[in-house]
Amino acid sequence: MLKLGVNTVLYKGFGIKAALKAIKLAGYDGAEISAIRGMCEHLVLDAWETQCPLILAAAREAGVELLSMEVASLEEERLTKAFKAAKYLGVPVVNVGPGGKSGDDDSLNATIETLKARSELAKQYGVTLCCKAHVGASIYSTPTTIKAVESIAHPNFGVDMDPSHIHRAGEKPEEALASVVQYMKHVHIRDCKGNGPSPGAPKDQACGRGEINLYGYFKALVDADYDGPVCLEVIGPELSMAEAQTVAAESYGYMNAILKQLGAR
Repeated sequence: MLKLGVNTVLYKGFGIKAALKAIKLAGYDGAEISAIRGMCEHLVLDAWETQCPLILAAAREAGVELLSMEVASLEEERLTKAFKAAKYLGVPVVNVGPGGKSGDDDSLNATIETLKARSELAKQYGVTLCCKAHVGASIYSTPTTIKAVESIAHPNFGVDMDPSHIHRAGEKPEEALASVVQYMKHVHIRDCKGNGPSPGAPKDQACGRGEINLYGYFKALVDADYDGPVCLEVIGPELSMAEAQTVAAESYGYMNAILKQLGAR
């Protein structure tokens, strides 16, 4: 059974206990903890030793599994703290963005070398570092993803395949997935309207409201026997609890119905 989760960034206006309880109420199996500086820090990495026990207690109280953590940054100091926190929490995957500049070979090569080093660091703590293609970054498409993952070739490195970024790169995610699924350890999921650079307003990122063929994407996942986390990641302005819960519940219903039809839940 594929596990569905929500990145707590959707609930950035609320504390971690409220966020995890809301995620459980919406039907999800688990959560991705947001530790994104400047956007949402439900886990402040500089205080991870005091915060992690509280997060673990909140997850147990809510009855949700901690599926992943998003840090975004490639800074060695921050990722070291993130890996230590992930080990404590039992979180298997830490997600980052690639940074750099699209269409610049030097930038791509520099990102690859950094990801190699950070993957070796992840190995020390028994966790997996995942990176996704990102609009405007050095890794932004399926070809750049493949070049990166083949160059890194590390057991503690994987691909976080976000169909909304692949869609905005002018590709069809349901077709692109086959080329990278063997490397995938995590999925950030959301829908998308238009070609970006933004994925649209939060309500339009709810699964089923945009232009991505999410049925085809999930079918490709199931056909490939992918068994990693699938976490809803909706970004944008701070939402009320009612607004956030509408996005979460609507997305869960849409994804769960597709996966039931495909025999994956």
